[in-house]
Amino acid sequence: MQLFRRNRRLRTNDAIRSLVRENYITPHDFLVPLFVVEGKCVKEEISSMPGYYRYSLDLLQNEVKELWSLGLKSVLLFVKVPDALKDNEGNEALNDDGLMQRAIKTVKDAVPEMLVMTDVALDPYSSYGHDGIVEDGAIVNDKTCEVLAQMSLSHARAGADFVAPSDMMDGRIMAIRELLEKENFKNTGILSYSAKYASSFYGPFRDALDSAPGFGDKKTYQMDFANRSEALKETLMDIEEGADIVMVKPGLAYLDLVKEIKDYVDVPVAVYQVSGEYAMLKAAAEKGWLDHDAVMLEQLVAFKRAGAQIIASYFAKDAVKLLS
Repeated sequence: MQLFRRNRRLRTNDAIRSLVRENYITPHDFLVPLFVVEGKCVKEEISSMPGYYRYSLDLLQNEVKELWSLGLKSVLLFVKVPDALKDNEGNEALNDDGLMQRAIKTVKDAVPEMLVMTDVALDPYSSYGHDGIVEDGAIVNDKTCEVLAQMSLSHARAGADFVAPSDMMDGRIMAIRELLEKENFKNTGILSYSAKYASSFYGPFRDALDSAPGFGDKKTYQMDFANRSEALKETLMDIEEGADIVMVKPGLAYLDLVKEIKDYVDVPVAVYQVSGEYAMLKAAAEKGWLDHDAVMLEQLVAFKRAGAQIIASYFAKDAVKLLS
């Protein structure tokens, strides 16, 4: 057999494999989710997310400084709100001295150059655990959008660089963008959870923030996981309304959407490797069924290969330590 084209020549050793490798993971790829709680000297491990923690503001400073030292330059903030402050209107979300607002200032005081993105949704603040205002058992859209816009404005005033609406209400990007423009926060960006599916992969996250819905589910506003073309429609509408970055959530089971959206849009595309994806690998590695680090890196490269420019991942810190 006489072959002139032998593809295996480019796989002969590590040097040639590295030379022709198409996708790499670097610290600049990551958006690091951080969970914040009230109190002092609090570092609580999340039981369903081994190795991941909730931080009080004093310890948040230390965590952010460590992330920066590792080359991780962007964080996404979430807050666990005390039950006593939850209601159906999200009033605490608009408190300029609320936990989120103080968390933003804490990060900026600790590392002024850190890019701060903030979760914009009502579920952490809702007595019902839903992403919007509830009336007669239904999650109402337009009233919720008004609150989300005010919430975004409060985050911008506190120093957020980007707001990240994760609620999936119709028209919320337009409402947020219009209010930010009106109040002269023209440089505050919007990362939109444009294709967020009603997924069963979110369980550990809801444990982390105590934000599980008190009744029903989120299928009237988050997308049906059987749908593909709807994701592109939602994403294009968000871009028209003013989104600067668009996101697909969850990650691994939705790589087809990451690829398709990347092929259609001219804004950066992010992906969220969600809590259930994190927890599954941790559990399998603990059992000895998978090589934790090898599978972690393989998954992260898969996001890059599909076209994601930004990866929100609970593995970010582990990954950069391994790569370094």
